[in-house]
Parts: sequence; structure tokens; C-alpha cells
Amino acid sequence: MTTTRGEQPHHDADVDPLVCLREPTDPACDVFLTGTVFLDIIFTGLDSAPVRGTESWARGMGSSPGGVANMATALARLGLRTSLAAAFGDDHYGEYCWDALEQGEGIDLSLSRTVPGWHSPVTVSMAYEGERTMVSHGHEAPLDDAVPASPPYARAAVASLVPGRSEEWVERAARSGAKVFADVGWDDTGRWDLAGLADLEHCEAFLPNAAEAMRYTRTDCPRAAARALADKVRYAVVTLGAEGAYAVDGATGETAEVPAIQVRALDPTGAGDVFVAGFVTGTLADWPLADRLAFAGLTAALSVQEFGGSLSAPTWGEIAAWWQHVQGHARQDPAALRGRYAFLERLLPAPARPWPLRRAVPTIGFRAAAS
Repeated sequence: MTTTRGEQPHHDADVDPLVCLREPTDPACDVFLTGTVFLDIIFTGLDSAPVRGTESWARGMGSSPGGVANMATALARLGLRTSLAAAFGDDHYGEYCWDALEQGEGIDLSLSRTVPGWHSPVTVSMAYEGERTMVSHGHEAPLDDAVPASPPYARAAVASLVPGRSEEWVERAARSGAKVFADVGWDDTGRWDLAGLADLEHCEAFLPNAAEAMRYTRTDCPRAAARALADKVRYAVVTLGAEGAYAVDGATGETAEVPAIQVRALDPTGAGDVFVAGFVTGTLADWPLADRLAFAGLTAALSVQEFGGSLSAPTWGEIAAWWQHVQGHARQDPAALRGRYAFLERLLPAPARPWPLRRAVPTIGFRAAAS
């Protein structure tokens, strides 16, 4: 999907996963989130890591909004009304990111701000051998009100927990009735103190990866870690890399485990964000726990087959095209597929285009063709 300034966003197949649950008194916003927007520049097709003193050529390159924009875009493309509070630079990078999110994706940026004289943070990501290496540059935004004192009334909020730091808006969002979904980054302090994640007590769901979960719980098994985390939150979800994901419902004791979909990854940037967006969607739609995990894993798997973290996030049209394609694939077991993804049948539109299909041009922009 591409748009120009002033156009209304148009996703290739609009689906509202909450259509059966919406009431006139519901909040206008489904999901609120805040964070730093980066301009991501992604190099793919590298045969190896760059070697000091040499020049490496990549076979592919793309640019797209990154950072918190990955999550915001993934949520919006899955049909959730998304509000983002972030600072944007007043350079061309910031203008491009703002237009891509507001005009291109229909994300509400009314709580965001453009900061005069501040340049956009930039990340260069190099993908090779199924992994990635990143180099980032940026300065703290000189903005006192980057996060609103009172977040908007919303069904849900997404937070990134930081050891030793509490964000007042997270508690306020939870008290207003929002379900807070949280992930966490690597603890550079090495303490891995679960008590240091002060905002965890306000969270509905916590979604660390296996290494993070085991360190925080002092366990040697990711499934045991998930069970321990379920004492702290309603839903403890641990991603297991190539093995898929495991989840525990702390209220009922229900567990679910779904294997990962095997795909050929082009760029893993933002896959974790897309996974969280898929799980948020399934939770707000009140799907069974195993269906939420399967959907989150599917959306993440589809995302790594394209450039970038935001522009690679799948839409319902792409999911529909994949579903039609994969059922006729010689290497797939149709019965197993239907057993795991049958819940998609009631949601998916008829695919408008065959798989594979691309949705966006991952570049800062082309000049409009003369008419």
C-alpha cells in the first residue's frame, strides 16, 4: 500500500475483528501506545557480517518507520483503532514517518508532536544468516509532554517495561479500564529482578522471550518461567523462537503451546512487535488462548518475509492470500492446517490477489508521476 499526502488510508482488505463486540459507549480508541519512532534503514542479502576495513554490498535495502511505529502499524493493519503519542523530528525523516503512519496507516497522531530543531532517531539494520545487527543514533526528545498526563480512554495499551523505572501513564491506563500488554528489553544491568519491573502489577499480559523469562524467574525452562510469571499477570506468554510460543492463563490455569510456522526469513526486524499485536488483537476479540497464540505466530511469520518492521506487518488481505495459498501447497497437511487455523475462516475476506503479494514500497518516497 502506498499513499500520498492528503489521501485517506486504504488497506487492501478491511476487517474489524471487534465488530461483534462494539457498543455505542465503547472508547473511540482500541489501543494506545507511546514510545520512540525511528527511521529504519534495512540492508538485506548480506552474505556475512561487515568486515572491518572492507566494503560490503547488500542485495536489498529498504527504509520505513521503526521503533514504536512497528507495533502501531501492526495493530492498525489488523483493524484496531490505534492512537500513538510520540515525538517526531522536523526533518524530512520525521515528515516521512508522520505521513506514513497517519496518512498511510490511519493511525491517530493527535497526541504526537513535531519537535522543532530535533532530528529523527535513525537505526541501520543489517540482516544476514537469519540474524540482524543494528546501529542506532538519536538524542532524547526535548519534549516535556511526550506522553499525555492522562492517556486516552482505550480498550488496551501496550507498554515496554524498563527495569527500575515506572511510567505513571501505565497505572492510569489500567485504572481507566484498559488492558495493558507489556514486553521487556534485555536487562543491561544484569540484575534481572522481577520486582524491578514496577509496572508489571498493572499489566493484563506479559510477553517476554524465553531467555528473558528464564532470567527473570530464575528457572531453566521457558514453560516453567511462564507458569511462574502467571502469578504476576493474567496472561504470561513466552516466545520460544523456532519452537513457537507458550502461554499460561493465570486466572484459570489453562495453558497453550503453538509451534512456529517455518518460513524463509528476509528480515526479522519488528517480528516481536507484530507477534504482540496479533496477541492483543486475539485477546480483545476474546478468542481462545491457543487461537491467540497461533494468530500472533502467523502474523509474525508473515512479517519476516518482507523488508522492515512496520511496512512488513501483514494486513487481513495478506493473511487471506496466505491461507488460500498454503492449503494447496504440496508440503502442507491440509487437515493439520484446518485444525490449527480453522478459526480464520469466519474472519478472512476473499483474497483480492494471489500470494505472495507486497503491500508497500520500503523507501522514503518517489516523486509522483506526472499526469
